[in-house]
Amino acid sequence: MFTFERHQEICEIGGVKIGGQPGENPTFMMGSMFYSGHKKVLESERDRKKAKFNKDKAEELINKLETLSDETGIPVGLDLVANYSQEASRYIDFVTSVTDMPFSTDIWNLKPKLGAARYVAEQNLQDRHIYNSLAPWSTDIRLEVETIRELKLKNVILVAFNSKDPSIAGKLGILRKDLLPWAREAGFKNCLIDTSLMSVPSSAFAFLAGKLVKEELGLPVGCAPSNGSDMVKRKTERQFQKQGFIALDSAVHALAALMWQDYLLFGPVESAPWLLPAVATVDSMLPAFVWEERHALPSDPGHPLHRFYSDFVDTLLGKKEIRGDMKPPKEDE
Repeated sequence: MFTFERHQEICEIGGVKIGGQPGENPTFMMGSMFYSGHKKVLESERDRKKAKFNKDKAEELINKLETLSDETGIPVGLDLVANYSQEASRYIDFVTSVTDMPFSTDIWNLKPKLGAARYVAEQNLQDRHIYNSLAPWSTDIRLEVETIRELKLKNVILVAFNSKDPSIAGKLGILRKDLLPWAREAGFKNCLIDTSLMSVPSSAFAFLAGKLVKEELGLPVGCAPSNGSDMVKRKTERQFQKQGFIALDSAVHALAALMWQDYLLFGPVESAPWLLPAVATVDSMLPAFVWEERHALPSDPGHPLHRFYSDFVDTLLGKKEIRGDMKPPKEDE
């Protein structure tokens, strides 16, 4: 269930390893900044072109994310949302001046999207940049592919969204027929597959599609569980208050980390304080499932399993006796 016969690709982006066999590497988590309505940092939603934002508050959010990453062992990155290429360039300048973490540029319209990609290439940031994304809804895929090839971009998210067939077969079909050929033509080195979800229940299709991608292609897979949880945020908070939404959000992301997802786009970066510990918990459990299948453990000493449960690891490796609640009962009990 948690071991694939096919070789599993590991993509290294900005020093972060993404993919591999389940449990091998911690789940890579990307939080969004400068998104629409990000009032904590954006000074003007009306005039985004000038990219006016509170640098102190933005840096505080980034520092907090990095601290949580250090504490949990969960690697992190930033998804920079913009509407204009010059806006994106200012975000890129700021982010790269305060952190070394990977980042993606997330722009809907093609012209500014390619403008931001060109700026990435001019700054020689291709190693830590993720192009978000190549998708079936591109308005000019030929121009997009040719520009990317010219810029020598290295890393991409491929969105397996199929408007005509939202089933698992539909997702894989559009991936094989369109997305992967486009990515090969564009010259990308690392492809992260986004199995696309828009609601909490549809998460199941995304997770299962990810499993099939890993089985057939061996590529890193992920999704954006926040697309589902954010849709019901207001309703959940009205009914169960903020803690209710935190519980729902954590549950969806934790389950995603267990169900074969190598990376997660977790939405607003402010969600990190509850989502990183939730995912780190699952990342500590997943290697135990794998141990039962093939007696393998993650080698990275910074992995959440080693960070929080070193005694458990020692027990599995025969270095210590089972203790506490795991200890077998006495004969007279």
